[in-house]
Amino acid sequence: MNFEVNFKTKWSDFDPNRHMRHTAYNDYAAEVRVRFFQEHGLSINEFAKLNIGPILFKEETSFYKEIHIGENITVKMELEGVSKGIERWRFNHQIFNKDGILSAEIKVYGAWIDLVKRKLTSPPQQFVTIFEDLPKTSNFVEIPLKSEK
Repeated sequence: MNFEVNFKTKWSDFDPNRHMRHTAYNDYAAEVRVRFFQEHGLSINEFAKLNIGPILFKEETSFYKEIHIGENITVKMELEGVSKGIERWRFNHQIFNKDGILSAEIKVYGAWIDLVKRKLTSPPQQFVTIFEDLPKTSNFVEIPLKSEK
């Protein structure tokens, strides 16, 4: 199962060089993550009830092909790695231009934070099923936690 979202780009996504600004790519990747979780019962309100939220440690963006004003895009998301208890995760996002050519790839590394204690935490069991539904990359790995090494 692939998870992808098609977007109509907007004028504010573009810079004076008439191509999509670098931060817009990351904004679209974040939107795809939010939509995936919403479709699986984890809306912003549900995260608030659980007092948990995602936190990013690192974002790596590689650019391959320009996206120009007026082009629409497709953003695909796959899980590249996860720890046994879903405490840590890595997502891979691929952004394709209107012709289906890979334009950028964004890798996001993160974890869950307890919004009250402001400390990293393990997510509730319902997250396991949600992560099982995510498509996996061909180089998917289990992320060892420091205490497991």
